[in-house]
Amino acid sequence: MSEHNGDLLKGLIVGGLIGAALGILYAPKSGKETREDIARKTEELLNKAKEEYEKAVEKSKLAYESATKRIQELELSAKEKVDEVENKVSEFAHHSAEAVAENKNRLKKAIDAGVEAYREEKTGKPA
Repeated sequence: MSEHNGDLLKGLIVGGLIGAALGILYAPKSGKETREDIARKTEELLNKAKEEYEKAVEKSKLAYESATKRIQELELSAKEKVDEVENKVSEFAHHSAEAVAENKNRLKKAIDAGVEAYREEKTGKPA
């Protein structure tokens, strides 16, 4: 964008100078009037160039602020997503641990019952 603005500014200055020079050279005026016209046109061109420069600077500032704001929004959104995934993983891990503990207890009871049944079968009496 700044390269485009720089080219525009250069074209404006060069075109203005060429137009002013041609207008002054072909105008039938005295030397003093011609010098005054050159000074006036130069001042006009410098003012126009300054205005264009200030517009380009303002556009650049606005683009920078907009990009900064968008980056902050994306950063916040990403952090929220990471927190959400982290909470889901933590919840899953908690539920998994509970399920493992519950199944461990069931398995222990089943093994104990199997051992007891084996002993009863072997000895013929309940333990």
